Amino acid sequence: MVIQTQKQYYSPEEYLELEETAEYKNEYRDGEIIPMTGGTTNHNKIAGNFYKKFPSTIEGQNYDVYIGDVKVSIPNYRLYTYPDVMVIKGEPIYESKGKNVVTNPTLIVEVLSNYTKNYDRTDKFKFYRSIPTFQEYILIDQYSFAVEQFIKQAAGQWLFKEYESEDAVLVLDSVNFQIPLHDIYERVNFELSEE
Repeated sequence: MVIQTQKQYYSPEEYLELEETAEYKNEYRDGEIIPMTGGTTNHNKIAGNFYKKFPSTIEGQNYDVYIGDVKVSIPNYRLYTYPDVMVIKGEPIYESKGKNVVTNPTLIVEVLSNYTKNYDRTDKFKFYRSIPTFQEYILIDQYSFAVEQFIKQAAGQWLFKEYESEDAVLVLDSVNFQIPLHDIYERVNFELSEE
């Protein structure tokens, strides 16, 4: 005997209210609330390394950099998600009166896991591309020295670059900043099998 369960759908307002008191983070995808997978220590170190190396002021331009706890709203796809690292040029634009949902990221960094890599490279990237201010997407592998960079060239056109050695230097396009991969992977132990 097969018991069918009916999916429960929520409005964006219901999701945001539930998320305020949730014990763990959830993504909102067109009415569904999806629990986010837990991060590993390597995942956390990589995101933290990028975050702490990124300066808040470059050539007189102000940037805000956020790690993990600020949601981005993607209204075209009725999506709310938490990028691992997000950079905003200038002041953040908030979706509403609250200060935890922004709408104007310039650069987004995601640390790939075995569970999220396909989603991060496909649907999530498609969702992010619908954000008018979004210019650059960085995907960082947590199991080896491997970084993928996508740079917006024009509407519907993205340039792809990859970096695959400890000595490589990631040169950002949307921000005048570069970071060696050995800094991104500082104190990361690839021997750990945490998933």
